[in-house]
Amino acid sequence: MLSSLTRNRALALCALPVAALFAVVGLAPLPFAIAQPGSTADVLGKDKGREVITISGAPVRPTEGKLLMTTIVATGPSVDNDFGEVADAWFRTDRAVLPRDSVYPPGKSDAEVEKHNLGQMKQSQDAATMAALGYLKLDPKDVKVTLHLADIGGPSAGFLFSLGIVDKLDGDGSGGDLTGGRTVAGTGTIEPDGTVGAVGGVSLKTQAAGRDGASVFLVPKAECSDAQAELPEGMRLIPVSTLNDAVSSLRALEQGQEAKIPSC
Repeated sequence: MLSSLTRNRALALCALPVAALFAVVGLAPLPFAIAQPGSTADVLGKDKGREVITISGAPVRPTEGKLLMTTIVATGPSVDNDFGEVADAWFRTDRAVLPRDSVYPPGKSDAEVEKHNLGQMKQSQDAATMAALGYLKLDPKDVKVTLHLADIGGPSAGFLFSLGIVDKLDGDGSGGDLTGGRTVAGTGTIEPDGTVGAVGGVSLKTQAAGRDGASVFLVPKAECSDAQAELPEGMRLIPVSTLNDAVSSLRALEQGQEAKIPSC
């Protein structure tokens, strides 16, 4: 009986189920994905030997500087992360723990998720082209834009594609580059009317941008606070809600008109 046991032995016996529970939890898969900073790609440059943005039907200007689209890398839908892996990622600034269903469509295989992401990328490319040509008041029947970026899916490159198209066709509108020769990074979805939308994982994307030399990061306005969380030293955040906002801010930055540049 418990009354006849010593206090230490009683505590030891009570601790056994707790230890067993922690052991089970430590080994059991949890419904989370672990994300980290991914690659970046210059939409003004080349990807695997091909221009990312190819335009015909209108004069294309040479560009300087870079426009980096940013990504995150997350463990796949079929990967089971245990308690130890999730706990480790939770306390690291270069990792994020996300509910798996917020990253991937529920019940989909790795192959199905890849197909879904590639479909989203195609939709974002179409929207990016419409937004950029609409901003420049160019007829999409006369100007053909082809976008190529291998091995990257999802909608979050749309905004940077639009900026790249504008830079190649019009620059800053006065003969210069939108980037001002800088390395500018960013993220965001794009609608055909030029509206920029939030994407998630922004604090990881700013880290990827800083790693790859960006000094300016264009962030969807709704994600300002997330972008500030782990902002690399010396990086400037510029919030945007539309493609027009972004172009206006980059022009003002190049011209030194600080009062016209919003901040988070």
